[in-house]
Amino acid sequence: MLPKIASMEEWQVALEQQIAREKALTRARDEVSAARRRLPMVRIDKDYSFEGPEGTVSLADLFDGRRQLIVYHFMFAPGWKAGCDGCSWVVDAMTHPAHLNARDTSIVVISRAPLETLQKYQARMQWQHPVWYSSMASDFNHDMGATVADPDDPTRTSERHGVSIFLRDGDHIYRTYFNGARGVEYLGSMWTYLDLTPYGRQETWEASPAGWPQTEPYVWNRRHDEYGTEPAF
Repeated sequence: MLPKIASMEEWQVALEQQIAREKALTRARDEVSAARRRLPMVRIDKDYSFEGPEGTVSLADLFDGRRQLIVYHFMFAPGWKAGCDGCSWVVDAMTHPAHLNARDTSIVVISRAPLETLQKYQARMQWQHPVWYSSMASDFNHDMGATVADPDDPTRTSERHGVSIFLRDGDHIYRTYFNGARGVEYLGSMWTYLDLTPYGRQETWEASPAGWPQTEPYVWNRRHDEYGTEPAF
């Protein structure tokens, strides 16, 4: 059950109509981004420490002398054997940060697992960028909503992924934005590439033609070295 087979002329007309819809979406996205740039900010007055390749550093150190900082909250709790597979997708898509650095912006990944565990997983995944830090020694993950206590049992916690944006103005640091769940999908280009294909992401929530191949979400994707195998957990 394939889409309608059309002549080149029919296809061109349908394509132009689709491009018009996508341009409207682009303009709407620009408006949303403009509103994001005008959001109020919250000042960060608490001291946080992180363990990284260069030792113990502060939140201010993560800016690396720049004014803006992007933090990806990677789900990797102490005791886990491997990092979150979805978060691994996001980091798979992260390239050299030079282009961000050129716009006065730094990017880091932060998780609660011990630094040694993070570095072993980073080596397994063959990731060169960005720098990964452990927040195990501070309340950073809890305060940022990346680690959440169970309301019925405060001794139990769960991890959440997301992206936080920070702005540094002199000695003051502000949190300007946060999003999680599907709000970070555009950070992982595999999703946006799949959205361009006829079959899309091939997940049951998508409005696709009858008979299109589909599975439930979150059951098919793997870390990039696990396809054809069972995931680590």
